[in-house]
Amino acid sequence: MYGFKAIFDENTEQMIKDNWKELKENSISFYAYEVEDRKPHITLASYIDLNKADFIKQMDVVYDYKPTIDITFNTIGSFLNSGALFFAPTVTNDLLEFHSNHHRNFEQFKDEPNSLYLPDNWIPHCTIANRLYPDQLSKAFNYCSKRNNTIFG
Repeated sequence: MYGFKAIFDENTEQMIKDNWKELKENSISFYAYEVEDRKPHITLASYIDLNKADFIKQMDVVYDYKPTIDITFNTIGSFLNSGALFFAPTVTNDLLEFHSNHHRNFEQFKDEPNSLYLPDNWIPHCTIANRLYPDQLSKAFNYCSKRNNTIFG
């Protein structure tokens, strides 16, 4: 399984990592520390099997000199019955176009017809905590909603 992810500028990344660290310090969630060197991100696409060399060649063409996109997080959410907590960005035309353009430019690599990251299925989000029991999810939600203001990235 492969994921194509958008990463953040240093300030935004640090704000999210600060949330991860504090959730760990308060024994609410250890999500960020379950994988070494986890980086905050928004997943744009997923692939089951991938010819990495061809994909990278296509990336060099499509993403050479692409401008950055401004992101604003002012929503905390959870997927139903998932135990996941996330920051959701404001969905702007720039974000939707970036996502749609990726899928249009990488159509030949599409191998997962039911992917949650395809246009019309995609819910952009940055995971803050995952695999939480209901009481942990409630604690994480309360902590993050009181701790954070709007995050601009």
